[in-house]
Amino acid sequence: MTTLPIKELLIDSESSLKDAMRVIDGNAQGVVFVVSKQFQLVGVLTDGDIRRALLEGSELTTQISKVMRTEFVSRSVTTDNKELISLLNDKIRHIPLVDKENRPVDYACIHHLRHIQVMEPVLNGNELEYVSDCIKTNWISSQGKYVRRFEEVFSSYCSMQYGLAVSNGTVALHLALEALGVGPNDEVIVPDLTFAATINAVLYTGATPILADIEPVAWTLDPKQVEKLITPRTKAIIPVHLYGQACKMDELMELAKRHKLFVVEDCAEAIGTEYKGKHVGSFGDVSAFSFFGNKTITTGEGGMLLFKDKKLFERASILRDHGMSRQKKYWHDEVGYNYRMTNLQAAIGVAQMERVGDFVGHKRRLAELYCGFFSGTLKITPPAKANWSNNSYWLYTILLDSSSGIARDEIIKKMLMNGIETRPAFFPLHKMPPYERFAQGSGFPVSCDISSRALNLPSSVFLQKEDVERICKTLLAMFEIRSMINKV
Repeated sequence: MTTLPIKELLIDSESSLKDAMRVIDGNAQGVVFVVSKQFQLVGVLTDGDIRRALLEGSELTTQISKVMRTEFVSRSVTTDNKELISLLNDKIRHIPLVDKENRPVDYACIHHLRHIQVMEPVLNGNELEYVSDCIKTNWISSQGKYVRRFEEVFSSYCSMQYGLAVSNGTVALHLALEALGVGPNDEVIVPDLTFAATINAVLYTGATPILADIEPVAWTLDPKQVEKLITPRTKAIIPVHLYGQACKMDELMELAKRHKLFVVEDCAEAIGTEYKGKHVGSFGDVSAFSFFGNKTITTGEGGMLLFKDKKLFERASILRDHGMSRQKKYWHDEVGYNYRMTNLQAAIGVAQMERVGDFVGHKRRLAELYCGFFSGTLKITPPAKANWSNNSYWLYTILLDSSSGIARDEIIKKMLMNGIETRPAFFPLHKMPPYERFAQGSGFPVSCDISSRALNLPSSVFLQKEDVERICKTLLAMFEIRSMINKV
């Protein structure tokens, strides 16, 4: 019934409160089941029970049997799941399951009945209706009305004139660079902390990526570091609006203008994000978006390019469609790519865009709830509220204090044991084998620090207030119990 063995929750009744704290810290469930020498269930003890006992004068050496609760809910291991579900709630989070001799052999718990994922797509709008329309009309490939409709509605949402739908976010970046003429002997500056697709797209063109450190507030490309890295070979900059936070676009655009560089905005994680009141993706020469299954809106796989310049848009359109001439069918003036989006994907995208405002609004409300729970604790730093950025919080990402006594990866493991998925931040690019050779300068202290301490919390639009409360209480309890152990 559970992923954690029952033995990890058991403790002998003659053990001390200190022993119980160590077992609770190890199982990350906040509870132990107390058994007698005959291995029969005699009590239940939670981390809350321990705290109350200590406040009332008990010592860490106090025997568990003097503090444990002897009135608790338990059931036979043969009990129907429906009954167990009806008993579990915020107060009764664990139910020991016993055999005929009252020996605990398993347990039921609230978090294994509802696993909280980091992200889940929301497909309960008109997605099925529009996809069915594609099938009924036989327009399922890259031709069909939904592709153009998706391009129009998305570009309008971002206040841009030209939109080009493509098969995924990575090819969007590649196509943007190809359309700008980036190639061998060119250099492109990218942040050290980003998903690998950003640097891979540069490598696809034959250009050389140059890694720059990030700034410590928004965790995005540091304009001061960028300026140090510009050489006569530099042709473009790729600002990445990481986790929904906007880059310092004024400073980056000024640099680009002064040095005559292209700017390709990587907005894969920033649908709905604004920089000083304008949607990101409307500043650079080209911007690239992703609609992967975990993004704010999704088409399963898929991407979009946005352009200001019509000629650049038209060139990218030709490259996307095999490099085929618009005037002469099956005539190719240059090598192109098959980077097209299907009508089926676009149909989902159109339906998703009908609720994009609701999705982004819900994510911002989740962020407010998270910030409320974490306010006042020195163990956790919420994402910065930069005055230039209206964050869309694709993933709500916190920083863990390095002196908390519990490692980030240990927290990830224990949160999962509680049915809550969390994720680490991206690795710094310069630390991974394919990209080590592109590191320059004296190091990347900010990206290394942020990468080692950042934790992505569940950010799905499905989440409600009670879910956020459960996530935060589970996380904070880990710090509390570890702090108590460290003081021993």
